[in-house]
Amino acid sequence: MAITTALEFHTRNDVGETTRESMVELLNQHLADTLDLYTQIKQAHWNVKGMNFMPLHQLFDNLAENFIGYADTIAERATALGGRAAGTARMAAANSKVEEMPVEMIDGKDFVIALANRFGEYAAYSRKAIEQSAEQNDAVTSDLFTEIAREVDKSLYFLESHLQN
Repeated sequence: MAITTALEFHTRNDVGETTRESMVELLNQHLADTLDLYTQIKQAHWNVKGMNFMPLHQLFDNLAENFIGYADTIAERATALGGRAAGTARMAAANSKVEEMPVEMIDGKDFVIALANRFGEYAAYSRKAIEQSAEQNDAVTSDLFTEIAREVDKSLYFLESHLQN
């Protein structure tokens, strides 16, 4: 299922049409990745086992809550630019670049490692999106991705702190 890029709604937003189309595509790709990663974090939250169950269970739930907020912000920016947000579970699954979480995983450390890997990739996607939107002179979308990258970097720090001595 291809990500929608067409501008479908009239807006008085003064960002140029070509830029808005490009940004809607970029935002919808990031929306797919965000929603997919949200569900993977919840997968970890629901299935983690072991001695550190409770702190990891709570950490994963807090991280998932952040990603729902990112998804809402991303989707609303796409629609503010005159596009349509492509945000169903099937759309996210069809378009996400995030590697799937192994279903058999239960160990807390394994989940932390897997999520740290995915958060690192997601942060890199966010930084690339900052550059792409800045190159297209869309400072607002660039700022949105800057805010997300800053928060994901902090979350990555929280995950990686569990792996350091």
